[in-house]
Amino acid sequence: MTKLRRRVARGLFVLASVLATSAFGDNQAVFEANRTQFLERMVADHGFDREELAAVLATATLNEKVLEAISRPAERVVPWFEYRKIFLNEQRIDAGVAFWRERASAIESAAERYEVAPEIIVAIVGVETFFGRRMGNYRVLDSLATLAFAYPPRARFFAGELEQLLLLAREEGPHVLEARSSYAGAMGAGQFIPSSFRAYAVDGNGDGRRDLWTDWDDALASVANYFRAHGWKPGEPVADRATRPADWSGPEPEGNGLELDSTVGDLVALGYAFDSSLPPTAPATLFALEGEGDTREYWVGYHNYQVITRYNRSAKYALATHQLAQAIRAAYEAEQQGAVAQ
Repeated sequence: MTKLRRRVARGLFVLASVLATSAFGDNQAVFEANRTQFLERMVADHGFDREELAAVLATATLNEKVLEAISRPAERVVPWFEYRKIFLNEQRIDAGVAFWRERASAIESAAERYEVAPEIIVAIVGVETFFGRRMGNYRVLDSLATLAFAYPPRARFFAGELEQLLLLAREEGPHVLEARSSYAGAMGAGQFIPSSFRAYAVDGNGDGRRDLWTDWDDALASVANYFRAHGWKPGEPVADRATRPADWSGPEPEGNGLELDSTVGDLVALGYAFDSSLPPTAPATLFALEGEGDTREYWVGYHNYQVITRYNRSAKYALATHQLAQAIRAAYEAEQQGAVAQ
């Protein structure tokens, strides 16, 4: 393939995306047009056989339920006090304790190998898939094709993930294309999108495979590896609740709380009160979430909080995961202590 033809293929793909934006109402027509252009790009950039790839992509179907789901993610539409209850409840905490008890060897092995808190590994799997029970109801190829070819707001991103899925299938086997996923194409117990799968999934037990659906050694080690790769610091805190004087007259926190744009000392100087084990120079972020009865909760997030947001770019998600991790660990340790006492 010449450079000129590569440029033409890329140009056609961009043109198709523009056309998709203007013709969003006709999803099926847009889907088919973009699928054709995507095929040409994959052949040009990665040397896929055109006929073989065309046969694979021909099986991808437009799923309107995927388009409906992505328009109302819980992180954006559910206030914090309701979002928290989805994950912080007796049923999920008890299930987390049982999961830890049953998978203790694999959990502790992954935590030790990758130097990540075991409760965070457990909590991630608990938030993402209810400890492996809910890994998605969508065929991953259909999810990503729908969003790549018929969802203009994030078409470029999901086209990239579809590209990664096809490369993953070439590496791991065509069974990957048939896997169940979330509406956004996240797969396995830890819900890895294809680019994360290729970058961070590991073979946890040395059997030569990376199975994030049925092999808990692989799934748990992969979650732990993701956290280590993003800089998890063992023993450091995640977040602390903050308060401020009743006669507060300063500004409300700005931004989405995802960047460490302040320090512990800066926030104390502003008048926020919180109990932190970190020094005044430690990077931090202040964010506010919706409490019950029109109240506001103020939180200070640290480095490990930011690491959790790399898994999902949401302050609500990071805080709920952290709190679930704490609750599961406390309940698990109490159970273990009770067993020893007996």
